[in-house]
Amino acid sequence: MENLHKDVRFRIYDSFAKEGVAPTVNGLAEQTSSTISEIQFVLQELAAARNVVIDEQHRILMAHPFSSIPLGFSVMGPNTIWWGGCAWDSFALPNLLSIEVVVATTCLNCAQAHSWRVDPNTAPSGQQIAHFLVPTNRMWDDVIHTCGNQRIFCNDFCLKEWLSSSENDFGYSMDLETLWKLSRSWYEGRLNYDYERREPSSATEYFKNAGLNGEFWGIK
Repeated sequence: MENLHKDVRFRIYDSFAKEGVAPTVNGLAEQTSSTISEIQFVLQELAAARNVVIDEQHRILMAHPFSSIPLGFSVMGPNTIWWGGCAWDSFALPNLLSIEVVVATTCLNCAQAHSWRVDPNTAPSGQQIAHFLVPTNRMWDDVIHTCGNQRIFCNDFCLKEWLSSSENDFGYSMDLETLWKLSRSWYEGRLNYDYERREPSSATEYFKNAGLNGEFWGIK
């Protein structure tokens, strides 16, 4: 069963990376010579371990940084277009895939369109800011809500306007260079068959190295 877990996880990521879409339960069952029930069980286990996000019908919604549903971003590569799961995930895709992409979104406040060329080696330029609404210790309470609220705004004014109109509290904001540093190697290795998730202790150190601080990121 351990090998089936690895095989299913790898096939999910491989499908997202190469085709921009998530495989179906039926497709995974056929590819791995497994039953539908076996695949559904494995998906539940992978979801519990935070390797994927599924719905009640076992459809794969996310395998970070990939998404099968629109959450405010699109990412265009040389041959494939992906939904960006959030600001963090969208900026992570060129690093995970080792390609240059165009990340596109709209300001959540004024609907101004924004796009950037993002590659693994150079931070994108721009005066826009990324805002993270949900702190790390609550991100997986409702991960779709969390990802849908990691957005990029034109500037501080647009962010403050949106926080006021939406009656949300300020979370954590950062410039594009810091966002790029945060995303640069966070998902490193996820396309490998034997990938293991990052431990929380190393995650804290990673956030510090990206230039983040405070309890929002679990840093005391």
